[in-house]
Amino acid sequence: MLKKLFQSFRSPLRRAQHPRSTPEVLGNNQHSLHRSGISRNAVVVVDRLQKAGYQAYLVGGCVRDLLLNLRPKDFDVATSATPEQVRAEFRNARVIGRRFKLAHVQFGREIIEVATFRANHPQGEDEEDSNQSSRNESGRILRDNVYGSLEDDAQRRDFTINALYYDPTTERILDYAHGVHDIRNRLVRLIGIPEQRYQEDPVRMLRAARFAAKLDFEIEKHSAAPIRRLAPMLREIPSARLFDEVLKLFLSGKAERTFELLVEYDLFAPLFPASAAALERDPEYTGRLIRQALINTDERIRQNKPVTPAFLFAALLWPALPARAAQLQERGMPPIPAMQEAAHGLIMEQVQRTAIPKRFSIPIREIWDMQERLPRRSGKRADLLLENPRFRAGYDFLLLRESAGEQTDGLGDWWTDYQDASDSQRRNMIRELSAKDDQQPSGQRRRRGGSRRRRGPRSDNAPGTPGE
Repeated sequence: MLKKLFQSFRSPLRRAQHPRSTPEVLGNNQHSLHRSGISRNAVVVVDRLQKAGYQAYLVGGCVRDLLLNLRPKDFDVATSATPEQVRAEFRNARVIGRRFKLAHVQFGREIIEVATFRANHPQGEDEEDSNQSSRNESGRILRDNVYGSLEDDAQRRDFTINALYYDPTTERILDYAHGVHDIRNRLVRLIGIPEQRYQEDPVRMLRAARFAAKLDFEIEKHSAAPIRRLAPMLREIPSARLFDEVLKLFLSGKAERTFELLVEYDLFAPLFPASAAALERDPEYTGRLIRQALINTDERIRQNKPVTPAFLFAALLWPALPARAAQLQERGMPPIPAMQEAAHGLIMEQVQRTAIPKRFSIPIREIWDMQERLPRRSGKRADLLLENPRFRAGYDFLLLRESAGEQTDGLGDWWTDYQDASDSQRRNMIRELSAKDDQQPSGQRRRRGGSRRRRGPRSDNAPGTPGE
């Protein structure tokens, strides 16, 4: 009796909204989607599940993007069939996931992700089945395998623009959350009470920023209001998951706009605490370097050129590195070991926030290491550096630093000329460099103009790639 009484006084944040049980139905003459423009494999999955007696629809981002005349990255299916029932229907299917169990149906290189309709979690702690659903003390969902109806599934999706269901058989769209209205008004709006939805999964704050940047939408004001206050909750998210989210944020082709939104909503600091501190100390230089790196990344994606996270992370973290290396040099450590020690410490701190696999962390450190080696050109050092497999990435990174305003005494121009020079010209450049260094008064640094044409980055090793 007392339990029911206390539940009746439950906080408004935990009080469920009244779901919309009847969708707005858009016929094929009311929207621009056509079965012919959809992945044939996705249509096969929906058709077979429907013929087996299950409900099945294309859902989420693919429907949203097609309505915006964008090419979907992939095609997802929502169904009343459980993952095990999907696997029974398709020999090429496998069940994956624990936190969110679903099925992958593989057709060559294309994977159609098939998720069972989900329902909202029970509100009473005693009502939760830990094998199906669980939350932590702050309300974050740890397991989400509570199956439900189509109507339940629409209400528990994160954003209205992702709660659209398309039936390729009848060519109808089912809209339970006014998603088509928000697409027309270019709004990213959460379904439900924003604070509660962010508490359930703080990554939704990053997704809101990513969709706003990707689609050139605005975050609806009520959905935006709690973000700055709740941003620290991202520290509770496993670092491996945040690494995946960072890749989605910055490798979507809208990295520069995404960065602006992350900074605006205080979401950058939980992801990159050292870089956020550097941005606060020196906003002009740090902001310019990071933005230029992101502009380069966006341009490569537009040109369908390869991009690797190594160069991107090297740029995002670099502004926090030189000051740390300088402190170690002040204690008597030589420049290259100081750079290496500072790099190791910075990466160790960063992996606590976003796990960085070794296949990326090693190139990051090598790119940074090259920044101390590139000024050392006497004798045979310049030729040895040219043969280094990380030279190209290190050179590109040097140009990035110079574009952000770092003074390097014309080092980028020198290396640009050296790469294009003949053997005899290279020898003359080394002798000239040594002669000028001998004539230079002790402690005075030589300055050169930066007006020469830079060597254009190669298609496979420009900013955004590790220079392998």
